[in-house]
Amino acid sequence: MSDELNLSTLKPAQPRKERKRVGRGLGSGKGRYSGRGIKGQKSRSGSHKMHAGFEGGQMPIDMRLPKLRGNTSADAMPIGPFRTFTQPVNLKTLEERFDAGAAVTPEALKAKRLIRKVSVDVKILGVGELTKALTVSAHGFSKTAREKIEAAGGTVVWLRGEPVPKKAKAARPKPVADTEADATDVEAPESAPVAAEAEETSEEG
Repeated sequence: MSDELNLSTLKPAQPRKERKRVGRGLGSGKGRYSGRGIKGQKSRSGSHKMHAGFEGGQMPIDMRLPKLRGNTSADAMPIGPFRTFTQPVNLKTLEERFDAGAAVTPEALKAKRLIRKVSVDVKILGVGELTKALTVSAHGFSKTAREKIEAAGGTVVWLRGEPVPKKAKAARPKPVADTEADATDVEAPESAPVAAEAEETSEEG
């Protein structure tokens, strides 16, 4: 039988097609340039291994942008490589979780699971009311939180030192009015009669 299955009639379920081997001459089926065209970047070996952001050889956008401001500047905090962030803790949380006279430190906040890490700065925010005298040690305090803590008889302890207020920039001087233009406007009427007298004397002579 012709349909008998044996070792000589085994065939794969999906017919297989051999890969076309390019670059093997004019008789390979791909011709002289093997499907790469004649010249140019894509005809060269390794042309597909360009790095991310490659723009064909022109000046990349990261090199065209200004370099003196933005994320690379230390003054651009909290943006860029100098970015900083803090773990916020509200006053209402301190009111609920601490007794009067307690010392609130990052370690105490970590023990009560109010913050995740001791290595990250803690900032106390003024959300809620505080009726207990607490000694609060943190890296930062909002203006409202500081006022409420001190009003309740507590103490504020800056772990990195109290921040120095920035000096206000001096206002630019206003432009002064041009006095020379005013002087010429005033002197113009007086010079007219002098010119008229000069003309009369020339006519009489």
